[in-house]
Amino acid sequence: MATSRTETPTGSTRTAPAALWGVYGVVAVVSSVLVLRRPEWERLSDLHIYYGAIRHLHTGGALYEFVAENGGPFTYPPFAALVLSPIGLLPEGALQLGWLVLTCAAVAAIGIAAGRALAPDRQRRPLVVAATAVALLLSAPAQSNLRFGQVSVFVVLLALVDGMRLTPARYRGVLVGIAAAIKLTPLLFVLYFLLARRFRDAGRALAAFLLCGLVGAAVLPAESVIFWTGTFLNTNRVGNLASLGNQSLHGMLLRIGVDGATFPLLWLSLVLVIGGIALLRARRLEFAGQPAHAAVLVGCATVAVSPVSWTHHQIWPVLAAMLLIGAYGVARRVAGAVLLVVMVLSLGALLSAVSMTPGLQFLFENSRLLAVVTLCLVGFGGVAVAAVAAGRRTGTARGWLRVATAAVAGVAFFAVQPLPAGADPTFKAYAMSDVHNPRYFFVCRSAAGCAAFGAGAPVTFGVTAEKTKVRVNGVVDPAVVARLEYQSAPGGAARTIPLLEVYPGQRLFSFRSANLSHGRLTAYRADGTPVAVYTEELTAG
Repeated sequence: MATSRTETPTGSTRTAPAALWGVYGVVAVVSSVLVLRRPEWERLSDLHIYYGAIRHLHTGGALYEFVAENGGPFTYPPFAALVLSPIGLLPEGALQLGWLVLTCAAVAAIGIAAGRALAPDRQRRPLVVAATAVALLLSAPAQSNLRFGQVSVFVVLLALVDGMRLTPARYRGVLVGIAAAIKLTPLLFVLYFLLARRFRDAGRALAAFLLCGLVGAAVLPAESVIFWTGTFLNTNRVGNLASLGNQSLHGMLLRIGVDGATFPLLWLSLVLVIGGIALLRARRLEFAGQPAHAAVLVGCATVAVSPVSWTHHQIWPVLAAMLLIGAYGVARRVAGAVLLVVMVLSLGALLSAVSMTPGLQFLFENSRLLAVVTLCLVGFGGVAVAAVAAGRRTGTARGWLRVATAAVAGVAFFAVQPLPAGADPTFKAYAMSDVHNPRYFFVCRSAAGCAAFGAGAPVTFGVTAEKTKVRVNGVVDPAVVARLEYQSAPGGAARTIPLLEVYPGQRLFSFRSANLSHGRLTAYRADGTPVAVYTEELTAG
């Protein structure tokens, strides 16, 4: 009987991880197939930019003058172009398939590394590792890496392995240096190594970064001069940084509408405070024997302080949520579950109907950034430690009551704030160059169709709701309407909507916004008098 009791768990322990890895394979295949079935113009769009830029470079073109069909430029350092150089030798179809395989392998490797930290018990480790990998692959950041064909997942893997001390001691730090030479944000790990007294790791990371930069300069001297003398500071090249997808401090301040004169000082101050506190807390975790937690916290700090943090950069907060869920204590696990929900779901889109005030909408739309900033400030368990301490001193029920009260107070704080309505962080008014781009929707595609659509009214429009934005597309009568303006919130700046003469004698327009709940569309005559004002019609549509 004793033998049978010890064999049964062993058998199940072996079977369950294998089954989960089978699930991982199925999810990887299904996800990849769905990516490959997307329209050609949006399939692995970032990989298409890399591919086009490398091919352009191979034919003697200037790397940073290349612009893909979707408007995307190459934004990484010259060394990244050298690393990516072999992809230009492959057919793009084969490259796409291979890139998807490598991305799924990188996600699995990250899951294995994080799973080791979650399961110090060797008997449970295979199961936890497999479950972590599956959950990570299903997360929005991993799926975004697959969808866009991004390098972010590989950068995270390099920095995580080095930060967790999984690389041999004599080479530790080199991977961080290489990752930073491909994408600059891992340079924050060098500061972390210094604060954590990992001086040799910091030296190797900095040396590897500089060596990679020198290699890039030797092979691509002109591109290196262009990049390091200005291009790397021009963050606007990567797109609209005020859009909701950019969940960084920089993006949130743009959405708030901070005055341009005070913006740099305010942003830099917040970066120094939040990044500095995160690094100090990471040092404490390192000294406490938790290098994985420390590395993930530094990674989360890069998400918060970087000027650009799209969804595919946000693997770090997902790892943080998993580490919290795997920790001891109900409060930490609840905090981890909340963080995971925030990172997986788009609360701004899902809760827009119940966000009764501009402040709440602002909270929902910036929830990922606010969650990451909270993590940077409290480290792993700061809130949970307070709850446990309060529970021990005053009783568990009263401790939880204090935490719940603090949470309600936080939401109430945003509820009464006169913050921007959040209706225009993704605002874009389309121009003539966008009319024939299949990514953008217009209400009509022929002279006859536009004439029929706009007949009988000064302004005729339709509203199309998508997951994270709303598009307004219409036609105006040019004999009546000379100017069209949109305000995203009462008192907000009016934005001019271009009237596009796509067909002779007709004017079309199209713009997008995060939501239209506070929007106001106004049409003016040539003398400046209003022709029509639309508010309820926007939300009704």
